[in-house]
Amino acid sequence: MIVIYFILTVVVLALGWGIVMYNRFVSLVNNAKEAWSDIDTQLKRRYDLIPNLVETVKGYAAHERETLDAVIEARAKATSMQIDISKITPEQVAAFEGAEQGLTSALGRLMAVAENYPDLKANQNFLELQRELTDTENKIQAARRFYNGNVKDLNVAIQKFPNLIIANMFNITEMELFKLGENEQAAKDPVKVQF
Repeated sequence: MIVIYFILTVVVLALGWGIVMYNRFVSLVNNAKEAWSDIDTQLKRRYDLIPNLVETVKGYAAHERETLDAVIEARAKATSMQIDISKITPEQVAAFEGAEQGLTSALGRLMAVAENYPDLKANQNFLELQRELTDTENKIQAARRFYNGNVKDLNVAIQKFPNLIIANMFNITEMELFKLGENEQAAKDPVKVQF
């Protein structure tokens, strides 16, 4: 009789542990999805600011058409990226990172061009848009760090034994971190503008 109670106790404890671990994975996955949506929210804000910034610069720097076109094209490419976080793949994250890196680079060139126009630098609309864009860029970086932190927590939990048993049973897979991508060094280098 003691053996039966012992076996029942072990089964109940194992079942309880499995339920607790599954619920923890559900929380971790949803935290990562929420963090990705924070990135989306900040990127939407960035995409909305860019046309206003480009139009303001256009009035002062009409001959800088190539730089303005590059920003517009990079924004269009970045906004066309659609990622379903519930079915995210490393390839989708890499493509998304590439589009965002292109937009960041183009914006850097635009800001460097703006530095050459004293009247533009004094324009209140431009200054406000530049401040808003800087604030948004900081929020995007914070959202990316928050996402990566949540993904790291999920991935570590999945990799640990015996958690990986529950993760495998319920097909809970690791998620991809948000990185700078292939152009990591280019993203760190200062933007160079030559006339």
